[in-house]
Amino acid sequence: QVQLVESGGGLVQAGGSLRLSCAASGSIRRIYAMAWYRQAPGNQRELVARLTIDGNSNYGDSVKGRFTISRDSAKNTAYLQMNSLKPEDTAVYFCNAVATDGTSIIRRNFWGQGTQVTVSS
Repeated sequence: QVQLVESGGGLVQAGGSLRLSCAASGSIRRIYAMAWYRQAPGNQRELVARLTIDGNSNYGDSVKGRFTISRDSAKNTAYLQMNSLKPEDTAVYFCNAVATDGTSIIRRNFWGQGTQVTVSS
């Protein structure tokens, strides 16, 4: 199994910044991509940012130019730098990893428990 633990959420005023971290641990064989999703009350979970093992990244339209995803492969940790935050960015942010674990060659999705980000106006 692969465990993902998010940290860095909290309360921030509009226009401020936060940096989320996602640490992966467990019987990691290989991580192929790491991503951040978010879900606001009453809304579906949506992709915020994704970074693949070969360095390709993509972002949700609403966060382009404001958020940046990065990864420290040596630490199996992904980061989400969030700048110019808006009240509509308020949501629970979930870390996702596409990885193989143990002796398996089957790629699976793993999820963290989520961290709350609240942006006040």
